[in-house]
Amino acid sequence: MTVSSADIALAEQLADSARAAILPYFRAPHGLEAKADKSPVTLADRAAEEAMRKLLIAERPMDAIAGEEFGEREGASGRRWVLDPIDGTRAFIAGRPIFGTLIALLEDGWPVLGIIDQPILKERWLGVVGRPTTLNGAPATTRRCREIGEALLATTSPALFDDGQLHAFEHLDGQVLSTVLGGDCYNYACLASGHLDIVVEAQLKLHDFAALVPVVEGAGGRMCDWAGDPLTATSNGEVIAAGDPARVEEILDALACRGH
Repeated sequence: MTVSSADIALAEQLADSARAAILPYFRAPHGLEAKADKSPVTLADRAAEEAMRKLLIAERPMDAIAGEEFGEREGASGRRWVLDPIDGTRAFIAGRPIFGTLIALLEDGWPVLGIIDQPILKERWLGVVGRPTTLNGAPATTRRCREIGEALLATTSPALFDDGQLHAFEHLDGQVLSTVLGGDCYNYACLASGHLDIVVEAQLKLHDFAALVPVVEGAGGRMCDWAGDPLTATSNGEVIAAGDPARVEEILDALACRGH
């Protein structure tokens, strides 16, 4: 699986186009609506994804596209661009700059490139398989965590877990130093830069996690599902990110208690 300099440049262009589409709507009228699943969507979500899709169709007509707002476009290259124009729409509508645009490139179902872009703070994490992760061009590195009792854990909301998942998360929560709630994709960016140690979530869709994998792993961390398996296009949406890969087995052991 290879990622070319042209792939990276295109991904940066996609992030630039999404950023330009989002900025006019932040802390401004944004046309909030509720989707069929009751989740929020704004004009900014749609404008950002439309801008990225237009660019991809022009530049990579053979590649597939999967976006949160406008669904799937089939391709014939074995490559798929996965787009989440605003991950953390609730934070966006609240005027909180902890949302992000997620852009991933998958080859045969494996994430090989990922971007987390925070347009308000002008922060961009870029992860590419086989290369170190960068934040605005400078190296981003996870931190070591000597034991799980020293870890800072994050999740977007316990309400997103089912009963068994919540029981497992609470078991892990009882073993760490402290837990932070809220954050969506920005938690993974903070983990990649050494400010958090563990992020655990469930019920995620491909557009929620695909871009995160190259970012976290290129910074020295590890991502997997709750069984310890790598995250791919067929994963079930249970996600672990660990800044220190040495802590993964302890995290898995804690989460294995669901339903007990």
